[in-house]
Amino acid sequence: MDRYGSDVLGGDWRAAGRRAVPQVPAERGLVVELPDSGFVGAVVGVEAGNVHLEDRAGRVRGFPLGAGFLVEGEPVVLVPAVAAAAPAARQRTASGSFAVADARARVARGSRIWVEGRHDAELVEQVWGDDLRVEGVVVEYLEGVDHLAERLREFAPGVGRRVGVLVDHWVAGSKEERLAREALRGVDARHVLVVGHPFIDVWQAVKPSSVGIEAWPVVPKGEEWKTGVLRRLGWPHATQADTAAGWRRIRSRVRHFGDLEPELLGRVEELIDFVTA
Repeated sequence: MDRYGSDVLGGDWRAAGRRAVPQVPAERGLVVELPDSGFVGAVVGVEAGNVHLEDRAGRVRGFPLGAGFLVEGEPVVLVPAVAAAAPAARQRTASGSFAVADARARVARGSRIWVEGRHDAELVEQVWGDDLRVEGVVVEYLEGVDHLAERLREFAPGVGRRVGVLVDHWVAGSKEERLAREALRGVDARHVLVVGHPFIDVWQAVKPSSVGIEAWPVVPKGEEWKTGVLRRLGWPHATQADTAAGWRRIRSRVRHFGDLEPELLGRVEELIDFVTA
């Protein structure tokens, strides 16, 4: 127990009873006064430890930051304003659209997007999956446009049950175009949209540069296309497992929409718009 109390001379005894002068950030537009000169001005900038003030006549003068200023008649210490953090850039999905933060997958719509095969479905999911979940759109594969007519009869498109179909090798006079047009007979065209890309297979919709090749190999008609591509690229091609491994290798190079050809991008966006209208 201290019988004599604390040292009365300890600490800053000179500051006893004096009010601390507040520190005020020199933010643009703040009006301050210098009592010694009577100069009054608004802060227009801070540079190299000086605050620049502009008076009513438009004259700008610089003064060292620190004490000696009045704000609304009260003494203050001017300090540099803390720069506001730049707003974080909005994140984008692989398809290039703005990501929806903390979005839950929407309950699936009655409408559907159909693609020809598993590889098409996997590529669409890889690039547009985030968008499709937000919109509640399910992508299903047909295993070939040959089944389109039967599937449309079973699905019975109508109000709230639209179908968007993505077809490979959609060129004038192709078998795919003919089968698709035949399948549309007898269905309400208002609720079905068939579009396609010109590539023999969706593999070709991946830009060659993304895969690390100059161009997709030309495979003679009559030769199985995927096997022929793998053979000409020097990749394993003897079995179905080789084909699957080749596709995984190609798909691993797709990071976002910029790795795909515009002919596919436009058609998928068109189908998403159609089934969510």
